[in-house]
Amino acid sequence: YSYLRPSSRFPKSVEIWDTAGTLVEKVASIPLADRVPINGVEPGPRSFDWHPLEPATLVWAEALDGGDPKTKVAHRDKVMIRTLGGEPQELFRTPERFGGLQWMEKDNLVMVTDSDPFKHWTRTWIHRRGESQDKARLLWDLSSDDRYGNPGFPLHRVLPTNRSVVRVEAGDIFLRGQGASPDGDRPFLDRLNLTTFESQRLFRCDKEHVERFIDWVDPAAGSFLTRRESPTEYPNYFLRTMDRNVLDGVPAGEACHASSLKPITTFPDPFPMLNGHTKQRITAHRHDGVAVNFTLYLPPNHKPGERLPTVFWAYPLDYTEATNAGQVEGSTKGFTFVSGTSNLFFLLQGYAVMEVSMPVVGPVETAYDTFIEQLEANAKAAIDKASELGAIDRDRIGVGGHSHGALMTTTFIAHSDLFRAGIARSGAYNHTLRPFGFQNEKRTLYEAKDTYVKLSPLIHADKIKKPLLLIHGELDSNPGTVPLQTEKLFEALRGLGATARLVILPYEDHGYRARESTEHVLYEMIAWFDTHVKNAPSRHTSAAQ
Repeated sequence: YSYLRPSSRFPKSVEIWDTAGTLVEKVASIPLADRVPINGVEPGPRSFDWHPLEPATLVWAEALDGGDPKTKVAHRDKVMIRTLGGEPQELFRTPERFGGLQWMEKDNLVMVTDSDPFKHWTRTWIHRRGESQDKARLLWDLSSDDRYGNPGFPLHRVLPTNRSVVRVEAGDIFLRGQGASPDGDRPFLDRLNLTTFESQRLFRCDKEHVERFIDWVDPAAGSFLTRRESPTEYPNYFLRTMDRNVLDGVPAGEACHASSLKPITTFPDPFPMLNGHTKQRITAHRHDGVAVNFTLYLPPNHKPGERLPTVFWAYPLDYTEATNAGQVEGSTKGFTFVSGTSNLFFLLQGYAVMEVSMPVVGPVETAYDTFIEQLEANAKAAIDKASELGAIDRDRIGVGGHSHGALMTTTFIAHSDLFRAGIARSGAYNHTLRPFGFQNEKRTLYEAKDTYVKLSPLIHADKIKKPLLLIHGELDSNPGTVPLQTEKLFEALRGLGATARLVILPYEDHGYRARESTEHVLYEMIAWFDTHVKNAPSRHTSAAQ
């Protein structure tokens, strides 16, 4: 056993055995992966899988750039295929890193995907096995951040062999997707012709519900199963049956068939205590024009005009393009769930809750240079907008987040005056301890030393003057957020005389699962914000004293 590398990097043999436990063939001997480049992959064969439709046929990928994304090559990966006892054949070469195969159930067709993590870009081709790659047709070519342009995901059929293939009906495949739009998610089902690449929208959720396609019941009859919910309707399952006639004059993006709806289940609402709460999707804009979307939740029995103590909860996400960063995600038309250590439990304690998108926009190579400034701009825009609505008390706002959101929280507490207190769960606070990249920062400590230091709250602990609650799982296996990160920040705060509390959860990993742990976390979070946010003295009063 080695503590130097995870088990995925250990030397390994790839072998094929029969059901009697007899070795049939040794496919590959893969050495210790001790020289994998940063953000790279292992050289040699990887990602082995069986062909779902051909007997005893293996498929795998191999790097053509030595596994190093910084190497300039025409193609980064090749996909190989071999029937046992035969010679390997090249199936496809991907210009960027191989992202996976999806075999279709007919005509030897396969969908091949590659992705560029630096540009946040992905492409998918339709390729016929046995033909030259020159005949492959590009199906999709788009930003992986573009939610509005996401074409959806192919529907699969599970074969008797328990293998999965893309379902094909009369030369068409079906795509289901979230249907992100400026009005929120409106899930859809499309039919895509494999010859013309023209699509037909069979179903789209209406504007007052969130209804998702689950699976076909009978494609020939046009009947399928959906899961439907609304802010006041707990999710239940329904049978939809499409009318065979095509509608005329349908607006772009809407379904071209009407469909009837029949309930199948009637599950009751398990959260009656939340009845009467409200939620609203709001868009604000930073000073540079980037859109910041957030959902504002108000508790049951909130009175119009009443300004409430507020929980600001967020998780930063990286984007290469500002237009994608401003796209709306999720929907306010869905049912509100509370479980585990959800920040929405604060609604039951009389708080408003803001769940905020926190876009960090810019080239992957330099976006984190302005991380702090962009966080501040996001938060200020969202708070200003929420305050205009008269529902939040901007003098009583607490900030919280988990993992990368915990880094965000401590960054705010150290560098911003927008919040009264913070809750940071399972975070990383000293990036010099992970010198070969963090989150989506691709540069090493030695290439971007100033940024690593700037974004390490431990190094700026002397600036943390507001109360900070630190929570961490004792057995956090995420290599970037080892418990030492939280312990050392707490030691620094204690030594500096700051108001801080450290909670270590026995036996817990990066997320918290045990009932004892989740209940204790909720107790700690609510008690902390009750003391330091809800019942905090006015800043003006504190300053006068």
